[in-house]
Amino acid sequence: MASLSSYHPFWFTPNDTHIVFHGHNSPKTSLKVVLSLSLDGLNSRVRNSVTRLKPTSSFYRKALVMGSAGHGSVPFRAVTVAATTAEKPKKKYPGEAKGFVEEMRFVAMRLHTRDVAKEGEKEPDAQPIGKWEPTIDGYLKFLVDNKLVYDTLERIVRKASFPEYAEFRHTGLERSEKLAKDLEWFREQGHTIPEPSSPGSSYTAYLEELSEKDPQAFICHFYNVYFAHTAGGRMIGKKVAEKILNKKELEFYKYDGELSQLLQNVRDKLNKVAESWSRKEKNRCLEETEKSFKYSGEILRLIIS
Repeated sequence: MASLSSYHPFWFTPNDTHIVFHGHNSPKTSLKVVLSLSLDGLNSRVRNSVTRLKPTSSFYRKALVMGSAGHGSVPFRAVTVAATTAEKPKKKYPGEAKGFVEEMRFVAMRLHTRDVAKEGEKEPDAQPIGKWEPTIDGYLKFLVDNKLVYDTLERIVRKASFPEYAEFRHTGLERSEKLAKDLEWFREQGHTIPEPSSPGSSYTAYLEELSEKDPQAFICHFYNVYFAHTAGGRMIGKKVAEKILNKKELEFYKYDGELSQLLQNVRDKLNKVAESWSRKEKNRCLEETEKSFKYSGEILRLIIS
């Protein structure tokens, strides 16, 4: 009869019905095999194989098994144990299965207020947007600062300090030219067009700096500015137009082509770019969402200034 010591690194724990063998070839390995023995102790079969494995490639272990049933013992028998790789469960991020854009959308929805987005989770901090009383002067400040932001975003992707920025040229979501037409229309109506104010200037300075050193964070702002305008932004524009523009729809809220397809094209590009990012880089992008909302919210509130 062979000695178990010859088959290190296994040791066993017998009882009346089964024997459990443990592998200890490394601190990360614990191979557990439960064997059910027939009465004569000769026909062993593996009932429950591997419960915890070394997180490396698949491997096979041959162990000599000794059974015990009641009293007495049976000879060692050779049993081949097949083990497959078992890795620590990977943390799942909300929306991850559908692509990184869905992760960004999920984070953004948590920051939206319910009066702006139906999936929003936050209550409005102040007066709901539907109860705002906009003014022409305030709305002009809002449009001017938005033009400054879109001018900056479009210039950054044209310059493409990082190669991935070039993916977002000519998407059909660009707003700079549309805003220029709207401001010209207001000028023709006799309104004085103001200079950019502090919220717009602060945001564009931040975007310029960010775009040169932190592409993941910059792309977070790119996504939130453009996509938010196509949803909550257009809703706000409609409410403002009803109150102070005799329901006139500005060019800022119009798109050439099917908007849903334009958005899908950009989603695909964003997902493609994010495929090369590490999980740390993706998280860096997601973490920037709150700052994007902060800057955009300051510009939005110009409407009632």
